Amino acid sequence: MAVLTPREIVVMFLGLGLLLGAARVLGEFAKSLRQPAVVGEIAAGVLLGPTFLGALAPGLSSFLFPPNGANSLVLHGLTTLSLVLFLLVAGIEVELSTVWRQGKAALGVGLSGILFPFSLGFLSAWTFPDLFGLGELADPVVFALFLGTALSISALPVIAKTLMDLNLYRSELGMIVVTSAVLNDLVGWTVFSMTIGMVTVPGGFGFSGIQGACFALGFAIVLVTAGRWLLDRLLPWLQARAGGPGGVLGFTLAFALVCGACAEWFGVHALFGSFLLGVSLGDSVHLREHTRETIRQFVSFFFAPLFFATIGLQVNFVEHFDPFLTLVLLLIGSAGKIVGCRVGARWTKVPKREAWAISFALNGRGAMEIILGLVALQYGVISQRLFVSLVIVALLTSMASGPAIQAVLRQRVLPRFVQYMSRQAFCGRLQAVDRWQAIRELAEVAAAAAGLAPEAVEAAVTARERILPTGLGNGVAVPHARMDGLARPLIALGLSPSGIDFDAPDGEAAHAVFLVLVPRQDDGAALLIFADITKKFHDGRTTQKLLQAADFGQVLSILNVSGDAVDTVSQEKPP
Repeated sequence: MAVLTPREIVVMFLGLGLLLGAARVLGEFAKSLRQPAVVGEIAAGVLLGPTFLGALAPGLSSFLFPPNGANSLVLHGLTTLSLVLFLLVAGIEVELSTVWRQGKAALGVGLSGILFPFSLGFLSAWTFPDLFGLGELADPVVFALFLGTALSISALPVIAKTLMDLNLYRSELGMIVVTSAVLNDLVGWTVFSMTIGMVTVPGGFGFSGIQGACFALGFAIVLVTAGRWLLDRLLPWLQARAGGPGGVLGFTLAFALVCGACAEWFGVHALFGSFLLGVSLGDSVHLREHTRETIRQFVSFFFAPLFFATIGLQVNFVEHFDPFLTLVLLLIGSAGKIVGCRVGARWTKVPKREAWAISFALNGRGAMEIILGLVALQYGVISQRLFVSLVIVALLTSMASGPAIQAVLRQRVLPRFVQYMSRQAFCGRLQAVDRWQAIRELAEVAAAAAGLAPEAVEAAVTARERILPTGLGNGVAVPHARMDGLARPLIALGLSPSGIDFDAPDGEAAHAVFLVLVPRQDDGAALLIFADITKKFHDGRTTQKLLQAADFGQVLSILNVSGDAVDTVSQEKPP
């Protein structure tokens, strides 16, 4: 068996250590500037790759990252493994059941958000292949399909992180965005994998071309149906016997690698198999949010930075940068995505302000477009010039997404959530032992305060809760719903000393449960209320103080409301 020489081991550890260390440092720096970590991680690779270090010290660059030989194979293997695991995490974020439960809003936004940019990208690449950088080995049809997919896909992990930073992830707008991105990713990766299946890989084995694409499609159908059913029944057994989230992680990685091998055998990229495994696993009701977070962190703190840092090692970003091509891609992609998503949102009766916010959120392409570009570059579908432009467009759209959402939603004065609380809708001690009982208790007091039917309130909030749990972490949960017959928002608060499981990301029970009801046609106030609650309870200290409150007046005092405001809120007539 061949082994690495001592010199190759030194080069391997030194190169990987510098690459991973630089990626983590610059990734954290990017996050401190409220930008996606992927921006800093790619910048680390650019600095250590041919763009910067390769130009200043080519000997050192080739020593750390040899273009050929054993060390090159090691780096390529780790990069492929990192890519497969990153797509596993992306797939876990895709909950198929939420697409149907969310209703026509997500379907309308998701489908129109794919159709518009895909059509623009496909027609542009088909009409002007040389302008966009047709690869030497590419068929024009394959190239056009690729560019249409690249411009229509959204980056679910980046979008989710942006919504979390804005405290909107578990809001109604956040659910429409996430569900639309789920549909977007599922369609986009399927189309891309079928497209790659049309490319014959020299030296491959198994299947290739159209035959491989057909077999891969059959594999996908089996995995998301029978495989999904099997995993849903296997997961409780694993969680009970495999030592918690860490044990589930080990089995998940094993399944992902096997599925990746099957996909590669069929002639499509291994990432498609791991992505489908993630989709099948993530849709299980038995996969706890804490387990998801364990898997996510395992990949995000080692494999993801390593993969994105190697992006910068692929090409010289200065030599192959084309400003005109980058601008054209940015305009075509953004126009198609924003217009398409807004048309879908307005068609499904989403309020204007929220429709704009949804469109800007889904315009962030981030890691997904970069991964598509890298795989297409490796298969010879695109040129290095187009690859560089795609990376830049992906970063720019991701960086602009958050500020654009804030600009839309900050056109209104931020409401304090306490102004919608009422003494009539306060439960000092919830009797509930699970979230459904808690919703029922709070629905009764909220309905009495608002003059609504308790059954209608409970049904609306329960239906929304089943789409995605509303546990925020830090001991807080915010179940919510839109209701007919409300003139203004209403918030009911229930306290539970023993805690109620709302499936929060940190795995902690909720001690403060805010049930938020907003008018059916509310145009943005609910999002700002949601963000205000999240900001107020950014740690667990406020929750613990609330548990010591003797009455509603003390609750408002703890929430930093003046005495006059306490009287105003508590004496306010129900809306």
